[in-house]
Amino acid sequence: MEVICVEGGYPVTGKVSVEGAKNSALKLMAATILAPGVTTLKNVPNIADVHVMGKVLKELGAIVQVVDEHTLRIDTSTVDSWETPYSLVTRMRASTAVLGPLIARFGKAIVAMPGGCNIGARSIDMHILGLEALGVEFDVDHGDIYATAPNGLTGTTVNLEFASVGATENLIMASVHAKGITTIDNAAREPEIQDLVDMLNEMGADIRGAGTPVIEIHGVGELHPVTHSVTGDRIEAGTFAAIGALVGEPITVRGFEPDHLGLVLRKYEQMGIEVKRGHRCITVSRSRPISAVDIQTLPFPGFPTDMQAQTMCLLALAQGTSIVTENVFENRFMFASELQRMGSDITIQGHHAVVRGVSGLSGAEVRSPDLRGGAALVMAGLVADGMTTVLDIYHIDRGYERFVEKLTALGAHVSRKEVPDMEALDV
Repeated sequence: MEVICVEGGYPVTGKVSVEGAKNSALKLMAATILAPGVTTLKNVPNIADVHVMGKVLKELGAIVQVVDEHTLRIDTSTVDSWETPYSLVTRMRASTAVLGPLIARFGKAIVAMPGGCNIGARSIDMHILGLEALGVEFDVDHGDIYATAPNGLTGTTVNLEFASVGATENLIMASVHAKGITTIDNAAREPEIQDLVDMLNEMGADIRGAGTPVIEIHGVGELHPVTHSVTGDRIEAGTFAAIGALVGEPITVRGFEPDHLGLVLRKYEQMGIEVKRGHRCITVSRSRPISAVDIQTLPFPGFPTDMQAQTMCLLALAQGTSIVTENVFENRFMFASELQRMGSDITIQGHHAVVRGVSGLSGAEVRSPDLRGGAALVMAGLVADGMTTVLDIYHIDRGYERFVEKLTALGAHVSRKEVPDMEALDV
């Protein structure tokens, strides 16, 4: 197996460019099902989850061509199946995004229950309840979701219990061909939703209100293929911003909209971190100790759960005590126990983490619990004494392209190494 080895204590500074957003690219790939023909997606991150979604589309009959490292040409005119393979779908929760497009195009779909990071239950009840309101009938059997729309889809008002990104996206994509108007109340407002709506409208859809709590979808006929560029990844940008805040030396992060990290950057400024905003870029640095602050994760425009681990890493070295409240995924604190192995002082109390700042961290062997937690452990290793070895790095590969190479270019002493798999050897 591969591990990431980090030798702490070296200067980390410079400029880094982020890729297209993982959480946008996956849904845009699924949305190509709605427009038979060849859609070209640019600025697509070259990461494991994108590869999995490409395989899902191929299993459905699409032709997926890699034009270059960050451009995909997807021909969905050949899609002739509405059943997604269990072996692929269970590898990431974003694969449920094909549910809405398949129902809209074929009036039926068979999708395995989702997988991915072990960060929470990720119930898809809201997806099902919302689609049922549009006329979809469901049967869940042996881990598969069977969906049919025997009388077609009819627009209605759907009130979401929680501003779920996945449910909002599935409802938008399912509704583009529905009769009449579909209104999603308490819709998710994330930038990735806006990116999806932008592409669908370019395809000929009539969707209004993206970025607000109320989205209206006016049903239309056929959609047509387009060329679309994926928005920059705000979470990758936030990760490198957190690294700049941790090491102190200036790091300039390019290729995304700073407004997409609005609350994160404001919280960092409250910690005493200097943030200079530019056109599609920020520069982060620090000249004084980190101050303790409290954060709570919430849907956009709140503090993103995907930035919680990286920020907890900062607070572990802050002066004072901070409270981190996790309101989105109940298992997101698994990262804390690994950071404790490096010398942090964190106490978990339900969905709250009490983080008491310490003077320093020590290198240790740690295990990546999920995508963002894994990146945060590598980040912690940059300032820890000695060597940090991060295991289970396949989580990191799911969402960060060339993470080690980008850190190395900034001056970090980081490398990937292949080591014997002890479990495979029964040691």
